[in-house]
Parts: sequence; C-alpha cells; structure tokens
Amino acid sequence: MSLLTLGINHTTAPVEIRERVAIHEQNLGHALKKLITVPQVDEAAIISTCNRTELYCEVNHVDQGKQEILSWLNSFHNLSSNDTQPYIYDHLEDSVVRHIFRVACGLDSMVLGEPQILGQLKSAYQDAVQADTLGRNLNQLFQRSFNVAKKVRTNTEIGANPVSVASAAVSLSKNIFGDFKNHSALLLGAGETIELAAEHLKSAGIGNIVVANRSVERAQIIADKVGGHGVSLSYVAEALPKSEIVITATASTLPILGKGLVESALKQRKHKPIFMVDLAVPRDIEPEVAKLSDVYLYTIDDLQNVIEHNLKSRQQAANEAESIIDHEVQEFSLWLRGQGVVDTVRAYRNKAEIQRDEILEKAQKMLEQGKPTEEVLQFIAHTLTNKLTHEPTEALHMAGKQGKNELIDAARILLNIPQED
Repeated sequence: MSLLTLGINHTTAPVEIRERVAIHEQNLGHALKKLITVPQVDEAAIISTCNRTELYCEVNHVDQGKQEILSWLNSFHNLSSNDTQPYIYDHLEDSVVRHIFRVACGLDSMVLGEPQILGQLKSAYQDAVQADTLGRNLNQLFQRSFNVAKKVRTNTEIGANPVSVASAAVSLSKNIFGDFKNHSALLLGAGETIELAAEHLKSAGIGNIVVANRSVERAQIIADKVGGHGVSLSYVAEALPKSEIVITATASTLPILGKGLVESALKQRKHKPIFMVDLAVPRDIEPEVAKLSDVYLYTIDDLQNVIEHNLKSRQQAANEAESIIDHEVQEFSLWLRGQGVVDTVRAYRNKAEIQRDEILEKAQKMLEQGKPTEEVLQFIAHTLTNKLTHEPTEALHMAGKQGKNELIDAARILLNIPQED
C-alpha cells in the first residue's frame, strides 16, 4: 500500500485548464464515491479550489494506480490525456506527506501563508468522511496536517503581516482606529479586491459595511456575504460623512471622490478623521484629497511598499515553517511504517488469546473433575509455554538448516534474546 497524490495547481496550469479539472462542491461527494471504486484505490480524498485540484489516495500499486486515477479523472470531466497530462504533478509516500503539510500551512499557495486553504482542506476532509472514503492512513494524514498548520501558525510569523492590497488596507486602517466595532466602512466597487476587503473588515469586527457600485445588484451580493448594505454610487455623498474607512477599487476612468465632496463630508463629521485607500488604476480619489486635514489617504503604490516588506518577513517565517514540517514529516513516516505491522501484531495476539482460552477451558474441566490445583497450574504453565513457543522454534530450526542467519539474528532482537558469548 502506498500514498499517492495527483494534482494540478496555479503553478502548473493556466486558469482555463484549472477550471476544466475543478470538481465543484456539489459534485464532490459523487466524485469521491466514483474514485473509491477505481480498482487500485483503497482510500481517497479530493481538494478542489480555484487554484488547485488534488486527489489524495492510498493505492495498492503505484504505477497502475496512477494510470487508473488519471484515466478516472479524464473520464469524469470528459477530457483526453492530452488535455491534462502536461499539467499533472504527482507525489509519492513521504513527498505526499510533505506536500499536504505545506498546503495546509499556506506555503504552496499563490499568496504565501494565506490561511483560507486550511479551511478548504478541512472541508475536503469532511466531504471524504461523509462519503466514507477515508481509511486509517489518510484520516491520520489529514489530522496531522491540521495539527502541523496550527503549530506553524503558533510558532512562526507566517500569517502575521498582510501580503495582499485588500488585507494591507484593512491592516493599516486598524492601526489608526484600533477597535472597529463602532466604526463604518464605505467600499466603492464590486470586484474581487473589494470583496476581499469586505471579508477582511468583517473578520476584523467592523460595525457596519456599505458597498457602493454602479450595479446595485452586484454591490448587494458582496454586502450580503458580510452583513452589509449594497447601494448605488449616487448614495456615496450621503454615506461618506458616516464612514471612518473608505476603500475604493472601481474601473472608472475618472475620479469618483473629489476634493469638494470629501471637504463637505469632513465638515459634517466635524473633522473627525477619515482613512481612505485608493486601490484603483486610474485613481478613484483625486490626489488633492491628500492635502486635506483629517484625511489619511493611501494609494496602491503606498501599499505595495508595505506588501514587499511583509513578503520578506513571511519568507523568513516560511523558512522556519519548513523546518517544522521536516520534523513532522519524519514523525508521520515513523507512524506510517509502524502501521505496516499493526495487522500482524493484532493477528499474533488474537492467536495467542485463542490458545490461552483453549487451555483455560481444559484447566477448568480438570478442576471440575477434582484434579489437584497444583497439577492444573502445572498443566497451564507447561501447555501454554509449549503452545506459544512451538511454531517460532520450528521456524528457527528451519532457518538454521537453510543457513538463514539474518532471520535468526532478527529473532534474537524480536524475542530479546542476548547474543551468546
């Protein structure tokens, strides 16, 4: 039995290929139940996100298993091997362990150290549990990966500093305002950057979020995810005076927030400060706004400097994380190798217990027949010793006749018999 991972991710394939290979959440249970029917597959789990699709399997034979799993993947998506083969990577045994540990810790992500992948990994685990496709080894592998991720997060700074413009914007605003609970944020735009900013603000505990966009429907979709309100851009003049934090990322070719509009908002706020981040190119906020008192205005270039510094910090933390993973891979490999003898140990103990019970049953009958207790005890000791040593000693005699000295040496170790002088 061997651990095997086959996958495709953002480093090996463009988005149009990743889309074709992705397995959507509603289809994961069905996919898992199909994958576990592949002849060489004994255990299975599937991770499928926008950046990766990976199949984790326990297989009987590696080469044949790899061929069968690839054939299944292509068949599931109605693809040919030419569609997927150039982009597929694989990992085997310890390499599987190292890979999933790195994935769990965010070391294999597009954004180094991002935490979202751990939640996706846990969802993949739950899907496999519900589909009943996990066995002892993959179950333990996923559990260990969660523990390793926790250890890395606790003992390194891998997630301490923001490395996306959205998270950097929210981090800077938190430095200025501290507690977000009684503050409001106004977000202009409805693209991925604004959606991420909304999620970061929600996670930071912001009191209120307003999303403004030309399409109110799109704004409301984002707002609904964070418990906010979606409005049109025409509402900005009314929302601005009520907002401590403003983040913009629209596709407008002209500024949306001019100096006059911001001045008016400041007067209504009685010059309480506003933190503003313009993530758009071209800019959404007129540069002259930066000259206003009580306005903290940052552009995307300002944040890039912060991000570059934070990336260096995360890279150092990533190096520390790799050391932790090295140790954890060794620990899991030791556990995995130990599982190879579990069934043998269990069978041996069961056999010994059966022999014990047979002898005890005979001893009980001897007592019922009035045999002396000392005679019964002698019978138990003598018979049990003979039963337990007969087959091993026969095997050792045969090994000696065949010149298998390495087997005899191994027996001395297993049976804790000291070497003769």
